[in-house]
Amino acid sequence: MITTLLFVAFVVMLFAGVPIGAALGLAGAVCIAIANRDVQWFGLLAVPQNFYAGLGKYPLLAIPMFVLVGSIFDRSGVALRLVNFATAIVGRGPGMLPLVAIGVAMFLGGISGSGPANAAAVGGVMIAAMRRAGYPPAYSASVVGAAAATDILIPPSVAFIVYSVLVPGASVPALFAAGMVPGVMAGLALMIPAVWMARRHKMGAQEASLPRPPFWKSLREAVWGLAAPVLILGGMRAGWFTPTEAAVVAVFYGLFVGMVVHQTIRVRDLFVILRESGELSAVILLVVSLAGIFAYSLSTLGVIDPLTRAIVNSGLGEYGVLSLLILMLVTLGMFLDGISIFLIFVPLLLPIVHHYQWDVVWFGVILTLKVALGQFTPPLAVNLMVSCRIARVPMEDTVRWVGWMLFSMFLVMVAVIAWPPLATWLPHQLGY
Repeated sequence: MITTLLFVAFVVMLFAGVPIGAALGLAGAVCIAIANRDVQWFGLLAVPQNFYAGLGKYPLLAIPMFVLVGSIFDRSGVALRLVNFATAIVGRGPGMLPLVAIGVAMFLGGISGSGPANAAAVGGVMIAAMRRAGYPPAYSASVVGAAAATDILIPPSVAFIVYSVLVPGASVPALFAAGMVPGVMAGLALMIPAVWMARRHKMGAQEASLPRPPFWKSLREAVWGLAAPVLILGGMRAGWFTPTEAAVVAVFYGLFVGMVVHQTIRVRDLFVILRESGELSAVILLVVSLAGIFAYSLSTLGVIDPLTRAIVNSGLGEYGVLSLLILMLVTLGMFLDGISIFLIFVPLLLPIVHHYQWDVVWFGVILTLKVALGQFTPPLAVNLMVSCRIARVPMEDTVRWVGWMLFSMFLVMVAVIAWPPLATWLPHQLGY
């Protein structure tokens, strides 16, 4: 009875427009109170305890730092210089600007761990450039929104940090390494339909007439941005700092580049940058902490074990169960953000992972690929919301373009499911 109330209350509040974090916390708190009504208010002490426990984890310190890094590099002019350098490499022509947008978004994935921040940084430069070259705004928004989704696969990644907190045995360095190959594959897969659609519909008619940036000059201007992933990822690999410390190093590096090298960030800009990143970090961490209450209610009400037995004994088999889970999570990804999906469903799915002896790092990559798909799947697509706002187009105009890119990334997820070494080979090689 109480278990039914938990999920019904959560769903009702979602449809009523209650923010997902508040819905998780309120549903969990009500069910904890009912389950412990014999001990009166003492049972409710579990609510603040689990609220704090949800936040009291060292790896979560990296989240506000990487969000801040994304905001800093968004304003530092690094994205514009990387775009000029990429354009100098691939040249001008039909479909080249979309290719540049995806390539730059992939590269910025090695700097920032936030998909929306990536979409803002790349979209602020590329959408205007693509409009001048003759690309439809809805198509440009679709390309940027999809490209920014590679951010949570290519390390560093906020999603991998949250997953590592929820799953014992899945370390942040191992997850970062596991996401590299699938992340690059996802970016390459997005390039194919993006270029194909541009050429099929004869977009970018003015692109060939635009000047090609000089190679050596654009390289000199982009070198500080090119060095950022080397510093962040190379420093972690060399053992100079942990992933959490790497986020702090990235903040100071970004400030040095923006304030000293490019001089595009002034002291008075710091307040706006800190406010924006603080607001986004607060939303993420509030959802994490309130989800801790929901997860505690799941475990104390005995929901997880019966659900696990029902799925395992369903007769679908290992790959049938995996297919069912992917179908369910892809559908949920159309309505919920990725962090919320991790917080709600990973505690439920972890016993199934252990039953079938799936590699927890590989499973984390599969879930993150699903989250990446959800970031540009209408109607609730956080990356697409950002790019559509920049392009000033409604999200429904992007459906005809974004569908092909969703299909391409879905094929990458199928490939990682069929060949797990695509995710596990690199961590094993690096000794994680």
